[in-house]
Amino acid sequence: MHLLVVAAIAAEAAHVPDDVEVLLTGVGKSLAAVAVTRAVCEHPHRADLVVVNIGTAGALRPDVTGLHEIGAVLNHDLSAEPIRRLGLDPRERLELDPGRPTTLASGDLFVTDPAVRDRLAEQAHLVDMEGYAIALACQELGVPVHLVKMVSDNADETAHDWSAAVDGCARELAAWLADFAG
Repeated sequence: MHLLVVAAIAAEAAHVPDDVEVLLTGVGKSLAAVAVTRAVCEHPHRADLVVVNIGTAGALRPDVTGLHEIGAVLNHDLSAEPIRRLGLDPRERLELDPGRPTTLASGDLFVTDPAVRDRLAEQAHLVDMEGYAIALACQELGVPVHLVKMVSDNADETAHDWSAAVDGCARELAAWLADFAG
């Protein structure tokens, strides 16, 4: 197995050991999709590549805290129902591991509005801005992918305090990664 760790920004991967390959995508689904697709297609170890996306996420429900391995990911800012009515499959939900109960909603919206959070909480536990795109790119390219997220905020006005929480989250994610790779 050759491990490729993917994070949106350097702060989320700050405690990943130097000998582990890290790809920084930038923030948002488009940047993540392009960066991961390019990295996988150009990777010299593609045949045994495993992608692990680590990062922070907002909790959509009050009882969701800590670190989560994602079982399903939802593209939350896609008009899926109108697309479905046209007879097309919008593929807005990707199943990653049915044994893991946590669903992640991904979108290009930085969620700080409690009304948006509550609407998303009807379908998911966590919210981020890259997970869906990373999972889709890997599924399309036939590469195993794991999404691991650490709760950094409550996807409300406290989300603006994300920068104060990111280092502690990065430490927890690196500890999980050491166990996974070890």
